[in-house]
Amino acid sequence: MLTRKQHELLMFIHSRLKESGIPPSFDEMKDALDLRSKSGVHRLIKALEERGFIRRLPNRARALEVIRLPESMGQSPAAQRGRFSPSVIEGSLGRSRASAEGEAMNENVAVPVMGRIAAGTPISAIQNHSHTISVPPDLVGSGEHFALEVRGDSMIDAGIFEGDTVLIRRGDTADSGDIIVALVDDEEATLKRFRRRGASIALEAANPSYETRIFGPDRIRIQGKLVGLIRRY
Repeated sequence: MLTRKQHELLMFIHSRLKESGIPPSFDEMKDALDLRSKSGVHRLIKALEERGFIRRLPNRARALEVIRLPESMGQSPAAQRGRFSPSVIEGSLGRSRASAEGEAMNENVAVPVMGRIAAGTPISAIQNHSHTISVPPDLVGSGEHFALEVRGDSMIDAGIFEGDTVLIRRGDTADSGDIIVALVDDEEATLKRFRRRGASIALEAANPSYETRIFGPDRIRIQGKLVGLIRRY
């Protein structure tokens, strides 16, 4: 899922490549998106690259390649060549440059909620996408994310309570001490603190009422690690 500014930049780069075969300069991208500085362009390009939409070609100045377009646009750029019409980039009428750059940094990102996660006895594995929530981009950062609703009280000493929504950066690795979503025996998902104990893996609760559980490495698959939390009062 892209923010509006990320989407506008991707479409601008794509249209310029179609027209001339040469990607736009950073100054041209800055002016087209009405940003105050090129640092905003660098952040947007980095986000697009991390999400797999563009690629920077090595040893070539201004070398950008569009790998794919958003799913909402249908097929890949190669499949759409000759019939794709890029979105119009909104101008700055009635807006200051500072406010335009603020939108690039502050526009919310849609994150899919993938069901419930147990902070206690493991429950059924992560369900399918149920709905979507909108979160500030600085809360999730780069990478692919999903959200889960917490059930149980085993992580209360880490400030995670039943009814909270946790934001998870998808990945299959973690550092010791990270709070992760662990899939146990490919059947049960749980939210716990990750520790390595020799060749084994420990899933630690943050509640003295629960015991630390020890597993062989072949029984645990890391689904992602905690990066944020949303609580409604």
